[in-house]
Amino acid sequence: MTSLTQPLRRAVMLVALLNLAYFGVEFTVALKIGSVSLLADSVDFLEDAAVNLLIFAALGWSGRRRAQVGMALAAILLIPALAFLWAVWRKFAAPAAPEALSLTLTGLGALGINLICAFTLARFREHSGSLTRAAFLSARNDALANVAIIGAGIATAFTHSLWPDLIVGLGIALMNLDAAREVWTAARSEHVAAKEGAA
Repeated sequence: MTSLTQPLRRAVMLVALLNLAYFGVEFTVALKIGSVSLLADSVDFLEDAAVNLLIFAALGWSGRRRAQVGMALAAILLIPALAFLWAVWRKFAAPAAPEALSLTLTGLGALGINLICAFTLARFREHSGSLTRAAFLSARNDALANVAIIGAGIATAFTHSLWPDLIVGLGIALMNLDAAREVWTAARSEHVAAKEGAA
């Protein structure tokens, strides 16, 4: 293990617990006010908790094993996109704009959590390859998504339309697809390098 391994393990465990706690908050609010963007983002919090718990477990493994976990994490990053599709289907079955103030305040809370997570992981983003890359990209993307959720809440307050919420939900899904692609590419490169090193 390198000198950074133990601090990284503590960091990813903290990030996992923060994500798990706010998943419960955001998921509850999303269901209560009927918000597609909050629902997609809450599932993203759950996914981030799982990613960081997997990283915590995998840090002592070989480069090849870490690369395999990285490829699995790339698949996990697709979960919010699937949650978004399910939420959109429900939204069109019963169209209604979410409550703007709750949407905005919950987005602000999520932004605070994700900024803490992103800064916690920033110093480790090049450590352990695709594993910490997955965690850092998730936290960074989530912070950007939360700014968009806050904007959607403000727009909803003025327009009383469901579209700002839907559009932001789509953006969250697309960001996670791009993050999954980046993590998969990095993990595949590590896997090939590990195989060549073992040859």
